[in-house]
Amino acid sequence: MPWDMQDYPDSMRNMKELERKKAVDIANALLADGYPDDRAIPIAMKQAERWYANASSKEMAKFKAESNPTKHDPHKTDQRHSRLLNANELVYYENDKWQVEADGAKHASESFSTKEAALKRAREIVRNKDAAVKVYKKNGNLQDEIHPR
Repeated sequence: MPWDMQDYPDSMRNMKELERKKAVDIANALLADGYPDDRAIPIAMKQAERWYANASSKEMAKFKAESNPTKHDPHKTDQRHSRLLNANELVYYENDKWQVEADGAKHASESFSTKEAALKRAREIVRNKDAAVKVYKKNGNLQDEIHPR
């Protein structure tokens, strides 16, 4: 069931208004991609929290100025994007940093100075999707595959 800023999941009640707006928008897009409510809500909330923590004031102002999401907003399904939402997360060493990347993505989503920090983040990401963490050694060989569920 899609949501709007007046009718949204109870779990989003304590979010800041702009953060909730982002969560509702993301959740509606996930629903359009075929996600069930019980998966779309936690994924959207986590992504919105992360966006809110990292967005510049300019990005926030731009998003705030956009119209609020509605239950009837069209969301184009993006097969590549949808596939990445369920993709395994890769942890590998490149450019003197540990990278976290969805399998099949064009580039890493995050970089860390330690492998432990990269593993922690990858585990957080796969917690909300049906995927595993593939861990590579510095030399590029597969070290481990972690299935958190």
